[in-house]
Amino acid sequence: MTGHKWHFYDETERRGWQNPEEILLEIGLQAGQTLVDIGCGEGFFTLPAARIVGPQGRIHAIDSSSESMAVLKQKAQAAGLNNIQLTVKEAEVSVLCTACADFIFLGIVLHDFYDPAKVLLNACQMLKPQGRLANLDWKKEPMKLGPPVEKRFEVAAASALLRQAGFKVEKSQDCGPYTYLIIAAPAV
Repeated sequence: MTGHKWHFYDETERRGWQNPEEILLEIGLQAGQTLVDIGCGEGFFTLPAARIVGPQGRIHAIDSSSESMAVLKQKAQAAGLNNIQLTVKEAEVSVLCTACADFIFLGIVLHDFYDPAKVLLNACQMLKPQGRLANLDWKKEPMKLGPPVEKRFEVAAASALLRQAGFKVEKSQDCGPYTYLIIAAPAV
């Protein structure tokens, strides 16, 4: 990931247009499961995911920014969350495990990777055969938030990348005013 950071957005303001708990529950995350949060930043989705999966579950948080991961580590410790494993590494070279994850989560980051196709290939290796990948990303339209429009993926382009990486798209839908959500499964 190319150092994209969310700390310049006020988290309270972001929660006004994006509810991480609601999104994670919508994708089907449950207690006891394992989720890999790729490009997790300072933990906007990681921390709620850790609460949802509970002490029997596991969150693997990956980001290339050691600064963001230090903030996430502090937040997790302050919240008493011991079920998060932090990995400071580029997602293009990160395969933490084979078939270990119930969910792979990409929270508005796919456009940030220098090789999104490689990230998705790695994600496919980490996902259990019955697991799901959730790609939450910016709509490809002008708006006050997010990266320049030309960096964003249209739903069709993101879906094509997923198919090339070995996934089948199960559904795509709008997810709030600025983002869409694609759910995909391994095309076994």
